[in-house]
Amino acid sequence: MFKKILERLMSRRGKLNLLDSRVLEFDAFFILNNLILSGFRSVFFHFQNPMKLNVIGKGVSIICKRKLVLGDKCIIGNHVSISCLGDIGVVIGSSVSIGDFSKFVVSSDITNLGAFIRIDDGVGIGEFARIGGSGGVTISKNTIIGQYFSCHPENHIFSDPIKPIKEQGTIRAPIFIDENCWIGAKVTILAGSKIGRHSVVAAGSVVSGEFPPYSVIGGIPAKVIKEIKSCTL
Repeated sequence: MFKKILERLMSRRGKLNLLDSRVLEFDAFFILNNLILSGFRSVFFHFQNPMKLNVIGKGVSIICKRKLVLGDKCIIGNHVSISCLGDIGVVIGSSVSIGDFSKFVVSSDITNLGAFIRIDDGVGIGEFARIGGSGGVTISKNTIIGQYFSCHPENHIFSDPIKPIKEQGTIRAPIFIDENCWIGAKVTILAGSKIGRHSVVAAGSVVSGEFPPYSVIGGIPAKVIKEIKSCTL
């Protein structure tokens, strides 16, 4: 019974696959229980539009909610923190999932507000992600990202050998990840980087610069390892 109910809920969220046969009724009961609790949190979160089919985890923190645009059928994990204060704020599309303990911060300095964080439809982000939005970050649709991912669209200036680095200011440059990319766990992406569509970034890479579509990227600093040649640019 519980498995059937869970499958109906999954179909409403656009997931048409049946549950794995190894999922027991007992397992389905506890999954449903967690979804029901998350549903109550979602209704409270969307008190102006409670019909949105979002799942909001426990301990979620939203700062400057007026600057947040959240689509439908999203999953925001437990203890996620989203600080939206900035020029545009945070825009999250539909069918987006954000892993537990992730943190989005548009403005790290309230004396110089940041730009935006934009997460398009169908993006999946693993646990413990850290995304800054000072220079602007765009993650395009259907991109999947592993755990401990970080984006830093701002660099410290350090050209003066006498003056403390923290007093020399920063340089901001947008980060753009095109659609349908796969970003591995523990990848760091630095200011001004651009990753072309349908690219793969190896786990642990540090990405700086622009990379063409259909690339396999890896290393510190990251370089193009090979092309995905079965695709046509």
